[in-house]
Amino acid sequence: MIARTWCGTASAEKADDYQRHFTSRVAPHLKELAGHKGAYLLRRQDKGEVEFLAVTLWDSIESIRAFAGPNLDVANVEPEGRAALSRFDDFARHYDVAYNGV
Repeated sequence: MIARTWCGTASAEKADDYQRHFTSRVAPHLKELAGHKGAYLLRRQDKGEVEFLAVTLWDSIESIRAFAGPNLDVANVEPEGRAALSRFDDFARHYDVAYNGV
């Protein structure tokens, strides 16, 4: 299994907008894709802003490629998500899941 991670930051006023976008649009879309194994959206308050860490789980690099396109390291941030964020990574990182205690 492979974890794909990405970070973005929103103002405290727009953080709920981004969370709503992720849970109502991004996550349902991901569930439809072959090879998608789950998603987490982690949230933490820091100095008046809210940082998000998105972690999506995939069964293979090929299934990530079907979602992300040929350049796996480019982040896929939709316009509605961009509108809610003050800054975000334009890249994603990929990790082999070495242990899953669930």
